[in-house]
Amino acid sequence: MSTAIAVPHIERKPELSGQTVVVIGGSSGIGMETARRASAEGAKLILTGRDSQRLQRAASEVGALSFSAFDATDPALLAQFFHELQTPIDHIMVTAGQPSYGRIIDQEHDQARRALTDRLLLFIEVARNAVHKVKDGGTLVFMGDADSRRPGIGIGIASTVADSLPSLTANLALELAPIRVNLIAAGFVDTELSASLLGDELEKRRNQLRAKLPIRRVIQPADVAALAVHIMSNTAITGATYDIDGGQQYVAV
Repeated sequence: MSTAIAVPHIERKPELSGQTVVVIGGSSGIGMETARRASAEGAKLILTGRDSQRLQRAASEVGALSFSAFDATDPALLAQFFHELQTPIDHIMVTAGQPSYGRIIDQEHDQARRALTDRLLLFIEVARNAVHKVKDGGTLVFMGDADSRRPGIGIGIASTVADSLPSLTANLALELAPIRVNLIAAGFVDTELSASLLGDELEKRRNQLRAKLPIRRVIQPADVAALAVHIMSNTAITGATYDIDGGQQYVAV
């Protein structure tokens, strides 16, 4: 006669309980999904974005402490935002900034300079301003591109920038210690931005990925958000680059 063994229920404590997370670029896509995930894990949220109406809706949805609409690539506005932050911050997620596409030799000097520097300088300016606002052991999480690292015609500048971000991340991790700095390098993620870039080709791209990726599905913003929250909560991680591409780098897609 067998006797059933009672398994005690273990209640999991929210991973970010009582912590404050700033999401720069938090009004849509990966940034918004990270805000949702962090809120579900007990975090208090501060959101920024360019579109004030969209940002207000996002802030309302996650019950954000506050929100601020501005262009994060403007160093003066970014510095003002950090100067006005009253709450000690635990983590900052940066999804703002986009890769620049087009043939390298077709871009004028000023256009090429902006494409090469805007994202790098955004991350540097965030780090510079965050150093006196983020608690020891807290995290800066930057969004990069695994998809763009492979050289190709039309993505040369995006590829160059994507290749440089892991090195920047590692150096900032050493300079800002004990604040942690990490990079998420994503492949194709099914967001509104992806839809706007691909237009009528979106569904074709989705089908290609479903057929060829080892995971047999398209990466969603929630997948990236789950990784971002893990990086925030795991205090042993710094200077690392995490590819999240469903195995895209190993297959021809």
